[in-house]
Amino acid sequence: MKKRVTITFPKTAVQIPITYRLAKDFNVAANIIRAQVAPNQMGKLVVELQGDIDQIDAAIEWMRMRDINVFSAIGEIIIDEKSCVDCGLCTGVCPTQALVLNPETFRLEFKRSRCIVCEQCIPTCPVAAISTNL
Repeated sequence: MKKRVTITFPKTAVQIPITYRLAKDFNVAANIIRAQVAPNQMGKLVVELQGDIDQIDAAIEWMRMRDINVFSAIGEIIIDEKSCVDCGLCTGVCPTQALVLNPETFRLEFKRSRCIVCEQCIPTCPVAAISTNL
């Protein structure tokens, strides 16, 4: 089972090794999609949790008991097709090949099912046609 979540935690919980505890105590793998963590500041992670559903639920409950907020992440990459110039720069940074240029039409194609919302494409786009709703 895979579950994508956004985790926000107070600055008092930044020192807790969250991904280590998830793996060691709950046998849940945490693939970090995006992280914004700094000492003595509020932290935010977008992670894909993988493991047994009961273990994932137990891990989420463990985090919530420590005042760590866990929300389902339903965000996705959005491409403004009117602004996109099909330059293909985003395809070079996409680690999952969710963004590709069609070899016949030379138009950008977005394969949403492959996207992990890593956001590497956003700053690469020269016309700001790519954004996220996270």
